[in-house]
Amino acid sequence: MKPKYDLDKIKFATDRPTFEKAVNLYEGGKVIQFKEELNGFFATVLGTKPYKVYIDNRNYDAGNCECYLGQNDTLCKHIVAVAISAVTGGKSLSKDDKKLVSHPTCSGRLGELSKEELATAKKTITGAMNYIKPYNGPSRIWFSYQNSLSEGRNRLSKIVSELPVGQQTARLLISILLRVDRKLCRSGVDDSDGTVGGFIEETVHVLQEYAKLDSLCVKAFRKLGSEETCFGWEEPLLEIIKN
Repeated sequence: MKPKYDLDKIKFATDRPTFEKAVNLYEGGKVIQFKEELNGFFATVLGTKPYKVYIDNRNYDAGNCECYLGQNDTLCKHIVAVAISAVTGGKSLSKDDKKLVSHPTCSGRLGELSKEELATAKKTITGAMNYIKPYNGPSRIWFSYQNSLSEGRNRLSKIVSELPVGQQTARLLISILLRVDRKLCRSGVDDSDGTVGGFIEETVHVLQEYAKLDSLCVKAFRKLGSEETCFGWEEPLLEIIKN
């Protein structure tokens, strides 16, 4: 039985400390007696003591664990370790598999995307944007909502960090920033903890690096002169044009 989620889903939706601890458990052979049953997976994870773990086939974070966190409805490293085992089939993890990207960075690599690569990037961006959505539920789903914002941020950060530097991708980053800004301003996104706003600020820093590496990237910033944003994040980029 193949789970409905994949390793990327686990990485993007799990906080760094929990994911890294889960990887250590998985690679250390601590997930034993793994088996498929009904609509999920069962295993024993060797921690401070053996913990019985169950995870759902559709949602990796829907399950239970005998540990303290698991008994208090908090996603624990044991559940994540079993989820990793479910999606990998027990195979070794590569360096890329374990690589986490939670902040956008500049690749420092000059270049341009092919037509097909650009289309794929845009499709992936739209998918990531879907996690940054309005908050209109009861208070009991607040943490679940925040996790969705974090997952959207992480997915976008990975995309940004892998792009080559050039006018084409500078325009793409400006488009991402404007889309995220519109979500914050007009779509009811509750970013009270600064998850999404932080992504905007960090991506502006990436664009500043673009301008240093390729001065022609500055042409893409001109679009911001006619745009009205929520928090004035575009000002550092417009200042580059003036100077």
